[in-house]
Amino acid sequence: MTDETLLQRENSEYWSRRGFLRAATGAAVAAGVSAVAAAQQTKPNAADDVQLSQIHAATEQPEKIPGPFESRDQRTGFAIVGLGRLALGQILPAMAKSKYCKPVALVSGDRAKAQKIAAQYGIPAGSIYDYTTYDQLAKNPAVQVIYIVLPNSMHAEYTIRGAKAGKHILCEKPMATTAHDCQRMIDACNAAGVKLMIAYRSQYEANDVALVKMIRAGRFGKLRQIVATNSQNQGDPSQWRLKKALAGGGCMPDVGVYCLNAARFLSNEEPYEVQASVVQPKDDPRFTEVESSCQFIARFPSGLVALCNSGYDAHKSQFLRVEGVEGWAEMHPAFAYTGIKLQYSKLVEGEEILHAPAIEEKDQFAAEMDHMALCVQQNLRPHTPGEEGLQDQIVTDAIYESAKTGRAVKIPAPKAPTRGPEPSAG
Repeated sequence: MTDETLLQRENSEYWSRRGFLRAATGAAVAAGVSAVAAAQQTKPNAADDVQLSQIHAATEQPEKIPGPFESRDQRTGFAIVGLGRLALGQILPAMAKSKYCKPVALVSGDRAKAQKIAAQYGIPAGSIYDYTTYDQLAKNPAVQVIYIVLPNSMHAEYTIRGAKAGKHILCEKPMATTAHDCQRMIDACNAAGVKLMIAYRSQYEANDVALVKMIRAGRFGKLRQIVATNSQNQGDPSQWRLKKALAGGGCMPDVGVYCLNAARFLSNEEPYEVQASVVQPKDDPRFTEVESSCQFIARFPSGLVALCNSGYDAHKSQFLRVEGVEGWAEMHPAFAYTGIKLQYSKLVEGEEILHAPAIEEKDQFAAEMDHMALCVQQNLRPHTPGEEGLQDQIVTDAIYESAKTGRAVKIPAPKAPTRGPEPSAG
């Protein structure tokens, strides 16, 4: 085939496609706006997913086209309460990667900052609130979910007020600073008939989800040990995370809770006993009120033992290892916002084989927010409801008690499951 013949064929195909699109567009216009409106009311599902033909051989991983996504009009509206580093650096940017969420309101004590952020995300000026006008969210029909991203000690107050405003609540971890406040939050949401979910992003992260499935399938045999560390070196002594009244503690409720929660949700067990120690140096101005590091051992009914370490005074280190009778798995880094890597090892035909699965990375914040949106839209119990946060707080209280007394502390088993159904892959 000559170059001229090929060019003529390509031109012919181009104009054929263009003619088809013109005809299709004309038909859509003739059908009227009502058909478009009806289509917008349809929730996307697998049938709405656009797929292209595969161009690679069967030996290659299939290509996936992202989607389907809800139209902006049908997405669940979120009010973001607190415009600190997490909200600006992770949560709001993740809205662009979500399928079912949109930011529709902001709550901040700094109106000038809030106005700049609102302009960036297309949020009306009339949907900017401060902490004195927070309760007026009740009058904003665009807001269906309130995402609380405030210092830990403020979670209870703004969850309870948000529930009274008739809004569903997504609250950052740790849930609160006391088990009593956690229970108050649960009770307030139950009384108001709204959903409460705690933002345990790791339980929606792709590698963690894959590891859960492998453990449930018995890939590693009976679990014997979980080893986890989550440390970072804090700087500014004046920040709220180093103030006990605002944070409730130091490294343990902030980064240590990741290790604790991972041991619980990966094993699908609850610890019956913890033994712990904390370090609070006297000569470091950062730690006049809270601990710099925390180490604890959690024991589970099956015989599983979790060895966990967290710190605010060491270079960033994030690691998780699950050891079973028939194999092990680890994530290094673990608990990070991005870049989590999973690998596992098993004996296969007499040889130890190391596997490093290529798991597509997805935004953890988008995944957790999408789960919350689906729970609201479909009236489902969140996978990480208030009871999950309450149980972590009960164990955290026991960890501090053990560190104070130097003795192991028993933990009563929860009266009911603390987690809801596994999150949907959609």
